[in-house]
Amino acid sequence: MPTTRHMVNRQRRLATVESRRATARTPVPSRVPRPKPRKRTARAAARRSVPRPVLLASLSLLAVLAAGFAGYAHTRAEDLRDMPAARNAALTDTARTSEVKGTVGQAVDAVFSYDHTDPRRTDKAADTYLTGKAVGQHREMIARVRAQGERQKLVLTTTVTQSGVEVIDGDRARVLVFADQRNTSTAKGGSATQAAAMFAVDAVRRGGSWRIANIDTFNR
Repeated sequence: MPTTRHMVNRQRRLATVESRRATARTPVPSRVPRPKPRKRTARAAARRSVPRPVLLASLSLLAVLAAGFAGYAHTRAEDLRDMPAARNAALTDTARTSEVKGTVGQAVDAVFSYDHTDPRRTDKAADTYLTGKAVGQHREMIARVRAQGERQKLVLTTTVTQSGVEVIDGDRARVLVFADQRNTSTAKGGSATQAAAMFAVDAVRRGGSWRIANIDTFNR
């Protein structure tokens, strides 16, 4: 007859076996590696934030606008060619424009420069480069320099720094001039001053050369 001790040991063995059987029947989930999250760049995030139909519509609109601007520019260019301003030789004849610009630059340098030791040089320049209304205008302008020239021993030097031919219409032209003027007194205790000047001149072609016919200082 089995003893109490044997019965206890037997129950323990049966409990262990039953526990192992239950464990064997329970499925163990397999460990599947989780994919690493992909980094989203700022550009990708921005692309995902815009719905695809909206993005396509925006690109289509840009293409339409670009095509529309190209058509407008082409039409506008054709209109400008038909305008009277397009027949301005300053826009089409580079050689003639360069000739006007060069001659006017030389003229301004010469007629607006003065040396008290040789005042006749300015007069000769005026005879060479001026005509019409510009003769009296220049005489009035240079008179103030002459009045002080001998006493203060003045030397006035004018240098054209930039110029632009606005219009050439046949034998007439208009030129915008920028110049530096340096006025030096060589008398004892004299000084020098420098200033910038801007004015326009109307030029005409006479005897195969360009002459200044009007001086516009914009003082109105």
